[in-house]
Amino acid sequence: MATKIGQLKVGDTLDQYVMIKQSYRGLAGNGKPYLTLILCDESGEIETKLWDSADTDKYAMKKIVHASGEVMDYRGRTQLKLKQISIIEGETDIAPYVRSAPVAKPELEATIRSYIDAIRHDGMRQLVQSIVDRNEEAYLTYPAAVRHHHAVYSGLAFHVMSMLKLADAMCDLYPQLNRDLLVSGVVLHDLAKVIELSDAITPEYTLEGKLLGHLSLMASEIEVVARELGTDREVVTLLQHLVLSHHGKPEWGSANAPQLPEAEMLFFIDNIDARMNMFDKAFEGVEPGTFTERVMALDNRAFYKPNL
Repeated sequence: MATKIGQLKVGDTLDQYVMIKQSYRGLAGNGKPYLTLILCDESGEIETKLWDSADTDKYAMKKIVHASGEVMDYRGRTQLKLKQISIIEGETDIAPYVRSAPVAKPELEATIRSYIDAIRHDGMRQLVQSIVDRNEEAYLTYPAAVRHHHAVYSGLAFHVMSMLKLADAMCDLYPQLNRDLLVSGVVLHDLAKVIELSDAITPEYTLEGKLLGHLSLMASEIEVVARELGTDREVVTLLQHLVLSHHGKPEWGSANAPQLPEAEMLFFIDNIDARMNMFDKAFEGVEPGTFTERVMALDNRAFYKPNL
């Protein structure tokens, strides 16, 4: 069985199908061009050099290749000394080659759609459906973040699906919550990440993401689509408030603090799911009876993995 990239150590060999995650040109000291390639599979990534080549079109991002070589140490980092690389023509399914959500895209789509279909308020349901329809492919493939939580292929949809299940449970426990409003807020709260981030594989913040942010971007999208549909103004304002307040406090990025029970609950379940995902990531590869590395996004704390 081929060794996965995430398991490679210095001295190991790689001989398998991988994906080019990044490709960029360089110039060697002798003046000859080369490419730096970041190769990845679902377990991790590794850097390699392709000497005497500057063909970033041939070796472009998202191309599937067969690569072989030996893992070496270069200035304290693992790097693949490439022996052979060949493009696999016609291969377009990248999901097996990137770190992905643990739930497949069809199931994510079906689950999220089932919650949207169950929204009883016609105007609210139509608005949410329309916004999702306009962004469906990106919504189902983008990560939820660049690095901290759900930063994987389809991570955004997985985050939303998990939050919908939490929202369902909270509405059962606290029947005073408006289920339609909370479900709609969950579906829409991070949807503008598909504008804030550049792509699903190597996400960076776009100009709109840096200058406006996903909260204000989604509030604007709600306004535009609602005008087209003639949605009731109070519904529009309530949904905009849920989106704009879901970070909890202005100092955490919210335009306002939550002023609806559903907005408060949205903030809580968003935080719960994000933090639990960060715990999962922190505990990867940690042996029972030991601590994780410090996690900056979790107040720079280290966490213990019990022998249970």
